[in-house]
Amino acid sequence: MSAVNVQKLCESTREKLTFAVGRIELFLNEHALPQLSGEQEEETVQYYRGFLSDLRHLLVFSEVSYEKLGIALRRANFDVDFAEKALYNVYHDCVNSFFYPKNESYVEDGRYAYTGQDAIRFRRTVLPEVRAVIMDITRTYEELRDDLAYYESDYLTQRRMQSRRTHA
Repeated sequence: MSAVNVQKLCESTREKLTFAVGRIELFLNEHALPQLSGEQEEETVQYYRGFLSDLRHLLVFSEVSYEKLGIALRRANFDVDFAEKALYNVYHDCVNSFFYPKNESYVEDGRYAYTGQDAIRFRRTVLPEVRAVIMDITRTYEELRDDLAYYESDYLTQRRMQSRRTHA
């Protein structure tokens, strides 16, 4: 990919992460486990504990990626390798963390993606504010996944081939 294209992709990715980070941070600053789980049974408390843990991980991954993209864009000489590695990390850390949360409090059901309905399905009925935060950021991470699909496999294949050439 040309340096100009990589730079533009870094800029648009960083913009999208700005929205997601802001939305997640706002939610986490306003909501705590006792507030979400209330006086409910232990299973509900565990569910929200896992949900909040996944959201905190997503926030950290997204903030780190945002910073790395900023570094790539602020350098006097744009370093394509550094920028591509940062984009790769966005895909593998942020996008994967969103769509495959460790505690599986929600899943993406691809069957609904083509019907215009929300593709995110929660394992249980959740509070409206929990549903809202995920639905608000879903589109952002879907766009990142589409924009960065190259970094899912082609980028690694390219790096492996370059590595083999230098070691041969």
